[in-house]
Amino acid sequence: MNTKEEISGVVELSRGVYWVGAIDWNGRDFHGFTTPGGTTYNSYLVIGKKTALIDTVKAPFAEEMLGRISKIIDPSKLDYIVVNHMEPDHSGSLAELKKQTNAKIIITKKGLDILNGYFREAGSEKWDIETVKTGDQLDLGGKTLIFLEATMLHWPDSMETFLKEDRILFSNDGFGQHIATSKRYDFEVGNVLPEAAEYYANILMPFHIALLRYFKLIEEMKIEPLQIAPSHGIIWKQDLEKILAEYKAWANGEVKEKVLVIYDTMWNSTEIMAKEITEAIWATGVKVKMLNLRKNARSLIMKEMLDAAAFAVGSPTLNNGVFPTVGDFLIYTKGLRPQKKKAIAFGSYGWGGGAVKIIEQELKNTGVDVLEPGLQVRYRPSEEDLEKCREIGKRLADVAKKQ
Repeated sequence: MNTKEEISGVVELSRGVYWVGAIDWNGRDFHGFTTPGGTTYNSYLVIGKKTALIDTVKAPFAEEMLGRISKIIDPSKLDYIVVNHMEPDHSGSLAELKKQTNAKIIITKKGLDILNGYFREAGSEKWDIETVKTGDQLDLGGKTLIFLEATMLHWPDSMETFLKEDRILFSNDGFGQHIATSKRYDFEVGNVLPEAAEYYANILMPFHIALLRYFKLIEEMKIEPLQIAPSHGIIWKQDLEKILAEYKAWANGEVKEKVLVIYDTMWNSTEIMAKEITEAIWATGVKVKMLNLRKNARSLIMKEMLDAAAFAVGSPTLNNGVFPTVGDFLIYTKGLRPQKKKAIAFGSYGWGGGAVKIIEQELKNTGVDVLEPGLQVRYRPSEEDLEKCREIGKRLADVAKKQ
């Protein structure tokens, strides 16, 4: 770990407003979400006549955060710690920070319940804590923080904080991306909308109704940020309007003329079917992607799912069930509940089938509109079977064109 003298990277967002977070250059997994580009844990220091730190960082990075804070003020001089979210990647170093300061903690009522669950052994019952709700304000003297509850974006305690004078929205998990970079702004990094889409698809997609309520709330409160500073990734400034437009489209379940063919294979029969379906879709001019579940991270597949109108899921039958990777994908998809999708199942089997029916039932349980009948082929697909695959491809392309 760097010494305080060696720690660099404090960035001033506006006068008296600083990024003092941490960069996880080598993080490759975020509770099942593959992060090949690493991530950041963003913490922000706001200085008026009084001082407030908005969120901390994941516990192993506490020293890095404290080193950056120390370049600006003595951490013991903090007046407030705003806890937008209690998930450990946001609050993990809270106990370490509290060893150095008596700062009052600002948190939602639901967040307080979680805080006491995580930090009881650290003496949280003795900490100075104030709960807030939507519309409450904190006057720092020249800097005013306005709090917005963002319930279920993506935990019950989630909150966002708006800095009134500088029009900076500290958006918690909203608008984030998993990307490790020494640059802090969108215009310094380039196009990060793909990373933002992958983040949304794997974390916020199940909560589109809550997100639509949120957009209504910020409109009613007349919150018009000039910068959006999330808890992970870069800060939105140049592309702020673009990310807001994308989030509204994703929350409304808007799709494109696009189909996915998602599968795994054991002895190549299911892959032969997948290729035939893919080629038939391609021939219609509809955008298509063929994704093998052992060669593509499920987080990447869910990013592609975000704006796809339809998809096919293929599996060989193994032990009267689906292939393990397909089972994993179906469970993961059920948790994320993609909107406005149509799908069809296909697969191969030997002496006993079962995979196709299981896929169909699991997709129905997810809320996907399942196109029946699916197609199951015994051993190797015949020319007649391949023609049926082509028909599936044309059918999926037609669905996409009608969206």
